[in-house]
Amino acid sequence: MASIYGPSTDVAEFHEVLKSSKRIMALCGAGLSAASGLGTFRGAGGMWRNHKATSLATPEAFERDPGLVWLFYSYRRHKALQAKPNPGHYALTELSKKMLEDFITLTQNVDGLSQRANHPREQLKLLHGSLFDIKCFACDRIEQNNYDDPFHPLLAIDSTEDDRLAAAENTAQARAAYEDPNVDTRTINPDDLPHCPKCKKGLLRPGVVWFGEALPEDTIAEVGAWIEKDKIDLILVIGTTATVWPAAGYVEEARNKGAKVAVINMDGLEGELGAASDLTDDDFLFQGDAAKILPEILKPIIGGLEKRES
Repeated sequence: MASIYGPSTDVAEFHEVLKSSKRIMALCGAGLSAASGLGTFRGAGGMWRNHKATSLATPEAFERDPGLVWLFYSYRRHKALQAKPNPGHYALTELSKKMLEDFITLTQNVDGLSQRANHPREQLKLLHGSLFDIKCFACDRIEQNNYDDPFHPLLAIDSTEDDRLAAAENTAQARAAYEDPNVDTRTINPDDLPHCPKCKKGLLRPGVVWFGEALPEDTIAEVGAWIEKDKIDLILVIGTTATVWPAAGYVEEARNKGAKVAVINMDGLEGELGAASDLTDDDFLFQGDAAKILPEILKPIIGGLEKRES
């Protein structure tokens, strides 16, 4: 129940707020996909095959060795396709279908699980893009929801002994490449990688937002227009600390439009809730697995979820 000491954890009380809410937004992070078994490469120590994962997620890395970057993302695509959407994804899909234009989901996840749970794309705003959207590195072409595995025959990773992945950026060979442009450390000849069928010149690349790149302007504009359109009654903050812009600002924007905040997170008040940490007794906090919590707390609108397969 509500308390002067902090947010409510009462599901029945939340149900009353949910049923009276006309416009709802959800802000999602990696915690939504945790129950699907997907690992992340977050943090400075995140490594993949002796490479810092964060150092591969840049335009400069793609320019230097597009084959290596593609192998990294081919691996991530493969792992994401082995995972299945969990009941949390399906609960948000049903909420979206029930509320139509009065509900919007903003996700920082690139794993494609919401799309594979058939979340309507027009109500799903991908803040960081998707592993399964394919863009051109030179022009504006984009292909959505390409689930080919591998995306290109050269990008299949058959074993942990793949010799194309042997050299990391801090090896003597890599350092020599910076000092001598005649030293070729590229993993795959760029001429053999898939090129854009539209402009014929640019290499195709994963449709994710890399470090140093701007977030998709059309997506940010669509989210802004939805927020400004009318009062917001409720924001669900699911599996994210929302500490990175623009996610960090959306909780406060929703509050300014009248929203109560409901946090669904493995951490409680003693943990790190980031931008959603300043909860009041008008708000809600549900600690635990989003895959279990969301179907329960959204039940008055979505009903019971049947067992589903992706």
